[in-house]
Amino acid sequence: MNKHIANAQFLLRLALGIGFILPVLDRIGLIGAPGSNGVAWGNWSNFVDYTHSLVPYLSRSLAEVAGWTATILEAVFGVLLIIGYKTKWAAFGSFGLTLIFAVSMFFFSNYRAPFSYSVFVVSFSSLLLAGLPYHKWSLD
Repeated sequence: MNKHIANAQFLLRLALGIGFILPVLDRIGLIGAPGSNGVAWGNWSNFVDYTHSLVPYLSRSLAEVAGWTATILEAVFGVLLIIGYKTKWAAFGSFGLTLIFAVSMFFFSNYRAPFSYSVFVVSFSSLLLAGLPYHKWSLD
């Protein structure tokens, strides 16, 4: 594998993985209190409210289930991408999950939101990572 591609895939894995872990920490309150600088949600309730805004066709209780599902998947994908284990599986999962986020944001938030927050970029970067034949500096 070309040295630049090897380095780029490693850095992309780290960026995607950390990009999944930090929001998980935010929504369970470990980044800071709601309203603090750099905090999007600050607690689970605020995150479920946001999730419900992206899936308004679900009841709040089902939106909470969707939030838990997304949170667990983000944590799993984040850790797997950081350590480089089951990288193709984690990258394909990351692609699917973030594509769902992006489409939901596009239709139920603001058509600019998934572009402003680079959700489509994250999604398609995950797809690109999944398509690489080899992942240097990984446990795979």
